Amino acid sequence: MRTRSLSIALLCAVAFLASALPAQQGTTTNVTIRVTDQTGAVVPHAQIRFAPAPDPVPPNLETDDHGERGIDLRAGSYALSVSRLGFITYNRHIDVKIPGGDSPSAQFIPVVLYVGHTDGPYPGATEEDLTIFADPYHAPVTLSPGAFRALPHVSVSVHNAHSDANENYSGVQLAELLAKVNAPLGKELRGKAMTSYVVATGSDGYAVVLSIAEVDPEFHSGEIIVADQQDGHALGKDGPFRLIVSEDKRPARWVRNLVSITLTRTE
Repeated sequence: MRTRSLSIALLCAVAFLASALPAQQGTTTNVTIRVTDQTGAVVPHAQIRFAPAPDPVPPNLETDDHGERGIDLRAGSYALSVSRLGFITYNRHIDVKIPGGDSPSAQFIPVVLYVGHTDGPYPGATEEDLTIFADPYHAPVTLSPGAFRALPHVSVSVHNAHSDANENYSGVQLAELLAKVNAPLGKELRGKAMTSYVVATGSDGYAVVLSIAEVDPEFHSGEIIVADQQDGHALGKDGPFRLIVSEDKRPARWVRNLVSITLTRTE
């Protein structure tokens, strides 16, 4: 009798879990993206991208006339990218949680776009300047080629697999540049700060991602520099700045015509 009762209880538990699992898997959270510029004015028709992409992908994933766009997302981590012609592309990480308990039934994500070329310099900067963004750590910092040359330089020798040639670059460590915007480096790089990452973007919109630990020399032995010289000469068509990652086997994360460096803190 006890065995039969136990079997019935197990069958009930399995049936309950089987019915609850699809419901949990189908649970989504409404996420609203609101996009403004640095003056607080709304930005309509900004293009929104998620990685991984929502399933299914909704058509016309862009902000409305009020600068907002709502979408239902499953729980998980996403890379969010927001772009609009005339503005610098915005990148950040978001975590979407299942509603219930301390998790709200809806999430609101504010996005601020800075006026400039689509992936170009910060307002007030020229097309040759390098801008470093690190909200909320610090206000943006813009460096002209002249100001950049005055910073302490290091040299690295790397093999370029694309050209099958050894190349010598001179530039400034990326960690030194991030220190100018109060990036959490050294002893400050611990806990939640370890989930921060850097997005380096070129003038053509090509962008790559580096973890904050890769950038910090106290964590990573490879050299990551922003170069302004190759073999003792200016970079020419690849400059005035170029990101060099010394230990990568392929130079896919070397960014030519580098115009912006964005440090993003996950929430």
